Amino acid sequence: MRRFFLGAFAAAVAGDLVSLLVGWDLGHTLCKPLLLPLLAAYAVVRGAPRLLIAALFSGWCGDVLLMFDADAAFLAGMGGFAVGHVCYLVLFARYGTPRARTGPLTGAYGLVLVLTLALMWGDLPGDLRVPVAAYSLLLTAMALRAARLGPVAGIGGALFLLSDTLIATGLADWPQLPRPDFWIMLTYAAAQALLVRGVLTGLDAQKAQAAAYRESRATV
Repeated sequence: MRRFFLGAFAAAVAGDLVSLLVGWDLGHTLCKPLLLPLLAAYAVVRGAPRLLIAALFSGWCGDVLLMFDADAAFLAGMGGFAVGHVCYLVLFARYGTPRARTGPLTGAYGLVLVLTLALMWGDLPGDLRVPVAAYSLLLTAMALRAARLGPVAGIGGALFLLSDTLIATGLADWPQLPRPDFWIMLTYAAAQALLVRGVLTGLDAQKAQAAAYRESRATV
């Protein structure tokens, strides 16, 4: 079942990306809502903690809401992703390495956050400036904490930050890459998959340590 759900997730990602490349709106509408439920099903089969499933469910809510072209739907979708980031932050604190060295990364992420908001502030719609700033701070914290789980989750957090930055540049009406939705979904899907893998790897490591400890105690 693990391979089935992981393969189905990969197929849905491929279908969504191809649909965006060729401009097939129906394909995107059909594939995008399938991504996180399939990834969540894979995580459940792997014995994922409930908080990871909650993070993916919140992301799915955000995915669906962002498909509607309305400011209220956008804000609600951003709220869904924000809840997901909070879930991820708790997970990273639980399964990450407490003393992981993230000093240089903290400075780099902080600088990127400040510069991006400063450059984009005047171009963002007035009613979205404060929500975008608050969300960006939470997202940056999530990306930074993800590095405590190792390079896989760290790359996932960075890609999530990149994906949402691409969305923000669209809100600010900055020049865009060709097929901007393709790049947004590519980085987003990869980010979620890597974050899930990072959490599951951390969980497996904790289980292995607990088993080794019980075995060592049994031999005493």
